[in-house]
Amino acid sequence: MGAGHDHTAGARGDERALLAALGLTGGFMLAEAAAGLWFNSLALLSDASHMFTDAAALAVAVAAVRVARRPADRRRTYGYHRFEVLAAAFNASLLFLVALYILWEAVRRFREPAEVQSLGMLLVALLGLAVNLASMRLLRDRSAGSLNMKGAYLEVWADMLGSVAVVAAAAVIWLTGWRWVDPAVGVAIGLWVLPRTWTLLRETANVLLEGVPEGIDLDAVERAVLDTPGVRGVHDLHVWALASGKVALTAHVEVEASLAREDRLEDALGSMLEARFGITHATVQAELPGAHGGRDPHASWAAAAGGAHQHGGADKGHGHDRRSGLAPRP
Repeated sequence: MGAGHDHTAGARGDERALLAALGLTGGFMLAEAAAGLWFNSLALLSDASHMFTDAAALAVAVAAVRVARRPADRRRTYGYHRFEVLAAAFNASLLFLVALYILWEAVRRFREPAEVQSLGMLLVALLGLAVNLASMRLLRDRSAGSLNMKGAYLEVWADMLGSVAVVAAAAVIWLTGWRWVDPAVGVAIGLWVLPRTWTLLRETANVLLEGVPEGIDLDAVERAVLDTPGVRGVHDLHVWALASGKVALTAHVEVEASLAREDRLEDALGSMLEARFGITHATVQAELPGAHGGRDPHASWAAAAGGAHQHGGADKGHGHDRRSGLAPRP
């Protein structure tokens, strides 16, 4: 028994937003690199390199959206939705490295301040800020529903902070000649970006490790299943995310022996799980008490893992104590 949704329209909207942001970012990146060489501005060249990573990340995000639309096949039975998570992990890793580079570059500039044409640097930085704000507007409303879009949005958001820093540094240098302001602002940007990048990396790692998605309480799911009329017990309960917004569940549910075969609760449980927890792909195996002869059907998994679960023989209580057995998902 399963339930699902058609996300095609949302994916196409994501792709249009990403392509527009990619066009803006890539076009200005070339202009900023040329201006950095013309005005001898290391800050502009550094920001242009950051915009290059943005453009690369946006291109990867576009590819992820397109690949994720491919239908399931005999080798990828769940489809290609997980590709967007890989893209988000790539973007987060790239942004993490860029933030470290900003910190390293800031330390170098403290030691060796560079002479720049601050007025030209200021004008170009203002144009870059406008481009980043436009790209952020395109991606902001779509970033909440997808790790891929969130990663792309964070890339542009970080570059917007870079543009603000360049604008501020250029203005201060132009007015006061304090060249140390440039690296000081660079340090602030790096320290601001790093923890947010780490959060995205942690979220993508949780999906790739098939952890319980953020916002879902496994104990609450178990209680809700057990509270369904006709359910006596639940075991082998697993909840994980295929990708952003695509939460799956599998479980063995023990039902009352008197329950008719056609009333084995699969549809009722599926509707409840979707309404209460947003789980849209639920697979429930309804079975009578003692269906496995009182033995744990997954005991071999535990033994292969080094005896993580020592049952001491047949597990007479598995699935009967109204608690979930969190064995590896079959």
